[in-house]
Amino acid sequence: MEKELKTLIVVEGLMEAEIIKTKLECFEIPCMLKFESAGRLMGITMDGLGEVKVMVPADYYDTALETLNSMEPTDNTENTEEE
Repeated sequence: MEKELKTLIVVEGLMEAEIIKTKLECFEIPCMLKFESAGRLMGITMDGLGEVKVMVPADYYDTALETLNSMEPTDNTENTEEE
């Protein structure tokens, strides 16, 4: 059975998302990145094409959010509270 995924944070750009993913994985929090491939292939970061969602299993959401909030803030991140 697949685990439900929740959006932890939405960032602009794959590089920042990869940094967040790596930090979460250091704390043994599984995560995946969801993004529009056209933006990555073409290098476009406008109109949502550069948007990357960092997704975590619902069971890890609270721990991941606490871990994320303990990291240094960045200029272009937006926390989400999707249920």
